[in-house]
Amino acid sequence: MKTLQQISNSFSKTRMILGLLFLLISIPAFAHCDSYDGPVIKDAIKALEKENVNFVKKWIEPQQEAEIIKLFNKTVSLKNKDAEIYSLVEKHFFETLVRYHRETEGAPYTGLKPAGSTEPIIQMADNSLASSNVKTLLHNLGNHIQKVITEKYEKAAALSTVKDHSVAEGRAYVAAYVDYTHTLEALEKVMSHGAAH
Repeated sequence: MKTLQQISNSFSKTRMILGLLFLLISIPAFAHCDSYDGPVIKDAIKALEKENVNFVKKWIEPQQEAEIIKLFNKTVSLKNKDAEIYSLVEKHFFETLVRYHRETEGAPYTGLKPAGSTEPIIQMADNSLASSNVKTLLHNLGNHIQKVITEKYEKAAALSTVKDHSVAEGRAYVAAYVDYTHTLEALEKVMSHGAAH
């Protein structure tokens, strides 16, 4: 039988993980829709391969459809022609689609990001949806959070022993301390107030 402390620790960990999951779906600016391995461009590639614009319409608003359809049709019409020209038009299609999608989120468009630039937590979220398995996500997320916090703690702790030796070492400590504590503050904010947003 679990002790009260074990139950409390389990509840706290679950609360932290669920808080972070809420953060993932409630802050669109952190999304990876502008990455080549993100869902928007994956759907755009599928749409071009199948020559069906409907795969991308879900990412935009109705008032944006006319321009996307026009650009999509132009891109498809060049698919089997000059590869260099097609590559330029395809990229323009991706950029326009992502820019419009970012507008629907109220987020700025800052250009397309390379594949592999997505944060590990977002990759875990995508994998959980692809595999229909949230348990693996919760396990991996717990491990990821522990790893990140431990690394930040160890850096701040190591620098705390030399923080008064010189101004440079003091500043290095302050930077590590701020990074460490702000990470924990962000977690606490999500766990305490996330549901209110």
